[in-house]
Amino acid sequence: QVQLVESGGGLVQAGGSLRLSCAASEASELPLDHYAVGWFRQAPGKEREGVACVTSNDDRIEYADSVKGRFTISRDTAKNTVDLQMDSLKPEDTARYYCVTAIACFGTLRERYGSGWRDAVDDWGKGTLVNVQS
Repeated sequence: QVQLVESGGGLVQAGGSLRLSCAASEASELPLDHYAVGWFRQAPGKEREGVACVTSNDDRIEYADSVKGRFTISRDTAKNTVDLQMDSLKPEDTARYYCVTAIACFGTLRERYGSGWRDAVDDWGKGTLVNVQS
């Protein structure tokens, strides 16, 4: 089991940037580079959306169409963190952002589990709130 802690959320004007960071606590059994690590977000009244994901060996990175070209996910093995750089933020990016671990990234999970793929995610952090004002 991995205990995940997100940081970096806050209030920003549209067009601005934020950098979220996901760290595994020392109580976690394995470091983050043993897992696919991704970011979900959920806005009030909306379904959880998989935003970005990187595989355990960094050979595949996925982005939701809604964030392609604006968000960048990266892994720092030395720090045991996975960051999400968010640029050109829009009001519709406002949500709570969650770091997750899984056996594979979202595309593979969809192929294996169909509509229930989100339930195949193993561990969730408590989230960090991002508020983009117009």
